[in-house]
Amino acid sequence: MSDLITIIVPCYNEQETIPYFLDAMNKVYNSMKQKYDIDMEYLFVDDGSKDKTLEVLKECSKKDPNVSYLSFSRNFGKEAAMYAGLEQSNGDYVVIIDADLQDPPELIEEMYATLLEGEYDCVGSRRVTRKGESKIRSF
Repeated sequence: MSDLITIIVPCYNEQETIPYFLDAMNKVYNSMKQKYDIDMEYLFVDDGSKDKTLEVLKECSKKDPNVSYLSFSRNFGKEAAMYAGLEQSNGDYVVIIDADLQDPPELIEEMYATLLEGEYDCVGSRRVTRKGESKIRSF
C-alpha cells in the first residue's frame, strides 16, 4: 500500500498562481510516484479570496481528481486555513506550502526521503538567505 501525501495550500487571492503551482506540483508528484510509488492529493483552502480563486479551484477540481478545496465565507487568516486543511487531510504525510511558489515544491521529495530514512518523524524547511528582499523584510 502506497503512502498518501496531502499537500495543503492556503490561498488568498491566488487566481493567477494556482495553475503554475499545479504544474510545478504535478512534476514533483510524477517524479515521486515513479521513485516511491506514493499518491498525492492537493487540498486548497480558499481563505475568503476577493478575486476568482474559488472559481479557478472549482475548475481545477473538475479536471484533476487529486484536487479538492475548502472555501471560507470570509478571510480568517492563514493559520485558520492551515488548521482547516489539517482537519480535512487524509494523508499519511502532510505538507503545507504556499501557492506562490516562493518555496520550491521540489523540496518535498527531499523531505519525504529524509522521513523514510527513519531517523526523523517530522521535517521542515526554512530560507537561509533572502537575496533580493529589502533589509527590513529580512529582519
